[in-house]
Amino acid sequence: MPTVTPFIAPAIVELAPGFRALSISVENACVTESGLAAEVLRDACQSLAAGGPAWAEAHLVAWADVFRKFGAKPQRTPCSAEALRKRVLRDGHLQSIDPVVDLYNAISIQYAVPVGGENLSAYVGTPRLVVADGTELFDTIKEGQPAHESPEPGEVIWRDDVGVTCRRWNWRQGVRTRLSAEARRMWFILESLPTMPLPALHEAGERLVEGLHLMMPDASIGTKLVGIETT
Repeated sequence: MPTVTPFIAPAIVELAPGFRALSISVENACVTESGLAAEVLRDACQSLAAGGPAWAEAHLVAWADVFRKFGAKPQRTPCSAEALRKRVLRDGHLQSIDPVVDLYNAISIQYAVPVGGENLSAYVGTPRLVVADGTELFDTIKEGQPAHESPEPGEVIWRDDVGVTCRRWNWRQGVRTRLSAEARRMWFILESLPTMPLPALHEAGERLVEGLHLMMPDASIGTKLVGIETT
């Protein structure tokens, strides 16, 4: 099946040489086995207590270095994988949110890799990883009400033709394209730096696809490696 091929701006190579990602597209998604995700998430949290992959800490340090390059403060706004792992180490578990979200959070925790999940039907145009000029709009919630804000000039963002879908590379997702088990078209992006071995990235993707197939047996799923070094 056709797999989403996101656009990676050339400026990204200056910030993160060797950046690569797995793009995973899901069509005809219909979750029929939702109980699996909670078990996978629990196992991932327990595996983190045991230490995790040998390269995991180096991968998170590399992400923190990249965040600093575009002006983010990783202590306050860390990459999504580090934020999840810190919560698990602090609380001993991660609260269940949604079956699909729980599944990709589990992969992120276990493999120390940022994983984004999007409702592809809400996307307009091709997903693009670019450097913001500061005029783009990001939909969010403030004081319980829908609101818009803009990224900082020079900030790395994911966006589509309408606006920003994720701020600070993979720190905070917007409301418009947020994924849940009700979505029928889904897109996942697993983002890695060279400190994560490429076979480990592929293994993480295979684990995600395996879980998706178990949760939604009738879905069509395609995977593609993307990034500077593959273009």
